[in-house]
Amino acid sequence: MTLFRPHCPPLTIPTVAREVFDVVGAGDTAVAALGVSIAAGLSLESATHLANVAAGIAVGKQGTVAVSIDELLEHPESQQVGTGGE
Repeated sequence: MTLFRPHCPPLTIPTVAREVFDVVGAGDTAVAALGVSIAAGLSLESATHLANVAAGIAVGKQGTVAVSIDELLEHPESQQVGTGGE
């Protein structure tokens, strides 16, 4: 996932999916996680990291699925997401 911002270099975040079963809904999951994260007060960078984690969890499941907050919190990559401002 790459975040493009004015006057900043692109921030490229590598994938976090361990095993891919189905990519259906991964983009929807990423956008939803990004929106909720920003609404919760995370910085754009942190929200992008969390959205990437959520999409990685989603593609590891079969079919169109929801990613729970517990799944996000248990994921090792989400532990590195900060809550600071931009």
